[in-house]
Amino acid sequence: MRFSRFVHSGGVSFGVVEGERSATGLGGLTVAEVASTPFEDVRFTGQRWALADVRLLAPIFSSKVIGVGRNYAEHAAEHGAEVPKEPLIFLKPSTAVIGPNDAIRLPVQSKQVEHEAELAVVIGLTPGRRLNRAEAAKAVFGYTCANDVTARDLQRSDGQWTRAKGFDSFCPIGPWIETELDVADLEVRCEVGRDPEQMETRQLGRTRDMVFDVPGLVSYVSHVMTLLPGDLILTGTPAGVSPLAAGDMVTVSVEGIGELSNPVVALD
Repeated sequence: MRFSRFVHSGGVSFGVVEGERSATGLGGLTVAEVASTPFEDVRFTGQRWALADVRLLAPIFSSKVIGVGRNYAEHAAEHGAEVPKEPLIFLKPSTAVIGPNDAIRLPVQSKQVEHEAELAVVIGLTPGRRLNRAEAAKAVFGYTCANDVTARDLQRSDGQWTRAKGFDSFCPIGPWIETELDVADLEVRCEVGRDPEQMETRQLGRTRDMVFDVPGLVSYVSHVMTLLPGDLILTGTPAGVSPLAAGDMVTVSVEGIGELSNPVVALD
């Protein structure tokens, strides 16, 4: 299933996205409203909308977002860093999360804000602590696209990553959660441009090149902190990260999930 969270005439709801995309966008897709969160028994209300007629939000609420650094060898190399011997994890605040088409806001403190296209894991088990690999695999509810936006100059100057990764709007996720997906070998892509017809591919990688796979990451994190339903684990980014500028549009896509697009604006 593809679970979304969206705004419609009656308010904010969770729903299941149905149908197949047309070649020109969201045409052909509908969203069927469900009566509760995705982690409970799915009960449809009978309400449906064309997906093009609603506004998609970040598909889930998260108590925390856990990032993974240097999980692609080529990305580590482009920053002159070694691949870690065990997962290198950090936290992004829940207030950094935004949804599809929401603006990434460039903070005045940074002169080098960069995109990082990633596969994101959505946790479904409650509670999840000290999980082995098999338990970790079962704890995964689904997957979505993420952009681990990073103020690279602040990351270097601060010597730790909280400020560089934690600004409001620095964690776009979406467009929905895909619950039925084999993530062993998926394309991860990032495109940036000002003309939708002339987007430049900046990042292009495959999940098979991750240093630590999904069950390993979930297990590792669960031995540090309890994982709750809706928590996100960002699995790292391929090589090719580069600066964003006001006026850009950045699109992250993960094969089998969809596309996550966000405009980039200067912070007033």
